[in-house]
Amino acid sequence: MGKPLMIQTQDNDKIEKLKSKLGVKTKIEVLRTALVLLEEKLSKEARVKRWQKASRIVGASSMDILKEFQTAQRFEKLS
Repeated sequence: MGKPLMIQTQDNDKIEKLKSKLGVKTKIEVLRTALVLLEEKLSKEARVKRWQKASRIVGASSMDILKEFQTAQRFEKLS
């Protein structure tokens, strides 16, 4: 058996509008769609945080390596 939810009138109106726009038959389909989107958003935020952490970790060493390559002497050997 499902768990009953108490939905306020404004929320119910929003769900009904979304139900018709999405072309779904039930309110629970609207809620499930919203839950999937929330999970995707949280996953993306976590991924971005991991990327930021990784870029901070490698950022300093990457700049050191880049500075090594940005010297005038590197062009002298090309001729």
